[in-house]
Amino acid sequence: MDLNLILVCVVIVVALFFSYTNGFHDAANAIATSVSTRAWTPRAALLMAATMNVIGAMMGTAVAKTVGKGIISISDYAESPLPEMQQKGLVIILAALLGACIWNLITWWFGLPSSSSHALIGGMVGAGLLSGTMVHWWGIMSHVVIPMFASPIIGFVIGYIAMKIVLWALRKAQYHRTMRRFRAAQRFSSAAMALGHGIQDAQKTMGIIVMALMAGGYGQHHNILDPITGEMNVPLWVKISSALAISLGTMAGGGRIMRTIGRKIIDLDPARGFTAEAVSASILYLCSYVIHAPISTTQVVSTAIMGVGCTKRFSAVRWGVAGNIVIAWFLTLPAAALVSGVVYLLVALPLGVH
Repeated sequence: MDLNLILVCVVIVVALFFSYTNGFHDAANAIATSVSTRAWTPRAALLMAATMNVIGAMMGTAVAKTVGKGIISISDYAESPLPEMQQKGLVIILAALLGACIWNLITWWFGLPSSSSHALIGGMVGAGLLSGTMVHWWGIMSHVVIPMFASPIIGFVIGYIAMKIVLWALRKAQYHRTMRRFRAAQRFSSAAMALGHGIQDAQKTMGIIVMALMAGGYGQHHNILDPITGEMNVPLWVKISSALAISLGTMAGGGRIMRTIGRKIIDLDPARGFTAEAVSASILYLCSYVIHAPISTTQVVSTAIMGVGCTKRFSAVRWGVAGNIVIAWFLTLPAAALVSGVVYLLVALPLGVH
């Protein structure tokens, strides 16, 4: 078996492991609020989220194309007839994935809802810089950095405004009956969130696997690039494997971060839980289908919760916990880039890749 094929297989396995860690790291975002308000039991919520993740993963490839072509350039490796160049491209992708996985596991262990999306993109940038690969800085700015700052602010502001409107509309309603109805409605809003998580996050793994197939010289065999338009295609087996990996991860370990988002930021009632989920799902769909940006599910849902929480009173939000979450967000890109850069050196040197 040649080294190219071995590296492609290793990258695919690690990419699916990343999707798995993404499942248990980020899936809690979709269901934490509905579990904390008792709209779902934890086990039923995880099963629902896993199912919706699979469905969402099959509903588009726009984010996968952004990850596959818009962050770093692998065309020099994919188009080269030299095995050494193709192997270098594969090592870059492998290092990016390992850096993201390591950062995911660190933040998961400490219960911090950092962004798997930004960990992956930070990993790609770090490995790309250390290897001398061209980094698409404008693509990162327009599809990563601007959404990274904008989506949490939008989540907070819209969450706050939407909750104010809900409170005004229901100001004369009977409290307990209204909360029961919102608790029932949360089953639908949390399912919409889980669907959005599948649409966004499974596609990032698809983009990485497609990059590996192209870099390893298997792009033509799998019809990755359309010969007429040059558009990137995602093979069906890549979609299915990515969907199953994130779904299994969701079932495996969502509880630890679920507690941070669902209870530690603020105590939520069903009306606020429903509003936060509805706002978050809307932003995820907008970024997936209109902007094609790989945004952070974690950031959107956390800030939407803060926004709806502030309608009680600003002191109702546990700003110390919120501050720790924000610090983890800002650390993710540079930390994952640093880890991936180190991993690239550790992997490239033994393989003789320069």
